[in-house]
Amino acid sequence: MTTEITKANRQVSRWLALGIGMIIIQILLGGITRLTGSGLSITEWQPFLGAVPPLSHAEWGKSFALYRQIAQFKKLNADLTLTGYQHLYFWEWLHREWARLMAVVFILPFAWLIYRRMIRRELFWPLAGLFLIGTLQAFAGWLMVKSGLNDTDIRVNHIRLAVHFLLALTLLAAMVWLSLRLRINCTQTYNYGGLQVLTIIILLLLLKQMTYGAFMAGTHAALFAPTWPTINGHFFPPVQLRPGQLIIQFCNDPLLIQFVHRLYAYLIFCCMIFWYALAGKSSRDHFLNRWRKWPLLITVAQIILGIASLLSSSSTELIWFASIHQLNAILLFISLLTALYFSRQRKGLGYAV
Repeated sequence: MTTEITKANRQVSRWLALGIGMIIIQILLGGITRLTGSGLSITEWQPFLGAVPPLSHAEWGKSFALYRQIAQFKKLNADLTLTGYQHLYFWEWLHREWARLMAVVFILPFAWLIYRRMIRRELFWPLAGLFLIGTLQAFAGWLMVKSGLNDTDIRVNHIRLAVHFLLALTLLAAMVWLSLRLRINCTQTYNYGGLQVLTIIILLLLLKQMTYGAFMAGTHAALFAPTWPTINGHFFPPVQLRPGQLIIQFCNDPLLIQFVHRLYAYLIFCCMIFWYALAGKSSRDHFLNRWRKWPLLITVAQIILGIASLLSSSSTELIWFASIHQLNAILLFISLLTALYFSRQRKGLGYAV
């Protein structure tokens, strides 16, 4: 591999690393926006003009008047003052502003790298695909917000929230995978098929659990049973199941949502213990052998943070516990993606550090 290609790979990889960090921050900002109830404070979608917040008292009054027309204000925040509205507005504005900044950080360096011919042909379309996913994610975000701009709902639709979140995870996964391809020199053949399959299974379980985490946030399910280890004294919540409507119930009933979210946490923990043992059978000098304790430790921390978030769901500490809980979930997701990359059976991808 030539020095020029290696240098180009480093440049693109650093750019992707910056994007990965920005996506993580964006996901956390989205979580804080939901936790503070700020998601419906901006009732218009102006991708370009909306970058500038209200600057005068008259502009603030106009924005507040639009907010007062929706159900969230009428049913939940009827006593909200202009100052209180400005606090709500800040988090949603920051969330959108960070998304705009991400678009700039993607488009301008991408154009510069193309101009300098530092992006090889086989990488162009995967990188262009990142922009497509980001665009879809932004559009899904507006559809999510729009679901709460009416006279009946006081919050956004939790299923649309989950779609918005999963698209963010898709974008994050694609960037992490591309970055690994560019930074890691794979010149050996590894055959850890069993570990690869188990890693994929755990990743699928984690994605399902994170989806239900979005359901938890969207429905405020923790408030319906802020107890552990039982759900208000029960292992299975006292919900009357209706044959033919089970999917609807398990996607909408707060107690069932919390039950599924907990169940996936326990399943992932059990799988991670087995994964730790299986990764230990890899060669001693292999990355997975030396690194295998971290996904397991992150999983344990995730369960503890989840319990703390649940027990503090009615207090002001919820924002901190829930935000760290979400960050830790993202770290677990990235660690498993990395493990999957190293457990693949591959030979000489031709990329170098």
